[in-house]
Amino acid sequence: MAENRNKVLLVDGMALLFRAFYATSYTGYIRKTSAGLPTNAIYGFIQYFSDALNEFKPSHVICCWDMGSKTFRTEQFPEYKGNRGEPPLELIPQFDLVKEVLGDMGIVNVGIHGYEADDCIGTLAKGLCNESEFYVLTGDHDMLQLVSENIKVVIMNKGKSNYTVYDLETLFALKQLTPLQVIDLKGFMGDTSDNYPGVKGIGEKTALKLLNDYKSVEGVLENLDLLPKGVRSKIEANIDMLHLSRDLATIRLDAPVQCELDACRLNLSREASIRKFEQLEFGGLIKVLDGHFGELDPFAV
Repeated sequence: MAENRNKVLLVDGMALLFRAFYATSYTGYIRKTSAGLPTNAIYGFIQYFSDALNEFKPSHVICCWDMGSKTFRTEQFPEYKGNRGEPPLELIPQFDLVKEVLGDMGIVNVGIHGYEADDCIGTLAKGLCNESEFYVLTGDHDMLQLVSENIKVVIMNKGKSNYTVYDLETLFALKQLTPLQVIDLKGFMGDTSDNYPGVKGIGEKTALKLLNDYKSVEGVLENLDLLPKGVRSKIEANIDMLHLSRDLATIRLDAPVQCELDACRLNLSREASIRKFEQLEFGGLIKVLDGHFGELDPFAV
């Protein structure tokens, strides 16, 4: 990467927030302010965020968010994500508050009603990738379809600062997949967490073999006569759901979202961050971010 090339960190905000909530509440203790406001997820979020700044040292940061459960995907398939229960009560007030905290710190928040954070991330990364290198921070393996020469997907693993960084070579080495095949895989096997079925009776092992042999959904359909009878009959009986599942799995690259790169340059506000952290009784976190202020602004006091 050229010295002066932008390095943009795109954060899957909801993925980090949920991860932080459960990582800090599994014992049953929920961090709260003295007034009783739950803050554990935000506290953990800032820790994860600080770790990522340390690890990847981006020049720009954008945090993308889901904006409610109703999207164009639920219009296509009402059962989409219909298996998910309501979020924990202690987490609900933290959804808006975390965006407020990030905004005060100087981080740009992006979200579009009717689309998921994935679509915002995909659109921004694809739209700006010619002038930047992108790192997508998430726990969602669906994002692997975005991997390209300029886009790396950073999967957060269990534990602090434990990442798998996927580029094209790593994706193929670890998953035996190309980015487009990530989508086709979900078309065949579905996604239980997002609640769409794919082709009933076809699991990951069979789906991977089909893609290894025939490269794509289209390649498989063009060679149905060559498939074992059982596999062929399952595909033929679920052809419509195969196409729908693949479409549901496809991250949109044309969401109506815009973000000027200059507005996203990482320039954390020390004073505003300190004020917000003190308000939320996050005294210990000020030191966690102090290193970033010092690195990014050598004249900060």
